[in-house]
Amino acid sequence: MPEAILTKKDGVVALSKPFDFMCSQLRNGRYRLKIERYTEPRTLSQNALMWLWFACIEQETGTDKQDIHDHYCSRFLRRTAVINGVEEVVSGSTSKLNTLQMTDFLKKVQADAATEFGIMVPLPADQFYSEFINEYKHR
Repeated sequence: MPEAILTKKDGVVALSKPFDFMCSQLRNGRYRLKIERYTEPRTLSQNALMWLWFACIEQETGTDKQDIHDHYCSRFLRRTAVINGVEEVVSGSTSKLNTLQMTDFLKKVQADAATEFGIMVPLPADQFYSEFINEYKHR
């Protein structure tokens, strides 16, 4: 289904151009318009930070970084899905997260790495982040 973006700034509402076209293509009838808050997908920087952290954990623990990724997805992105009428616990994917959800995921990973592995993984604003990047960026 096509999407249109509605933006409100300083009390003024603006609709993206495809909205008029989409409405002109509708058949006669009644329609429901659902408005939900737009969120940006996770950023490439967030994704790069996550993999940098996983490279660090891999080096420090000997566990493959993909396994570390899967572990944290299973731990923090678990949800219940109904498949063919049967409830099943499944792991979500970081690729489906928005920026806020990814920030929350990264905070959980950071806290868990410190408590479970004794590994401090820094944020870009932290003092020794550039040294951290140099240590783990090519792993």
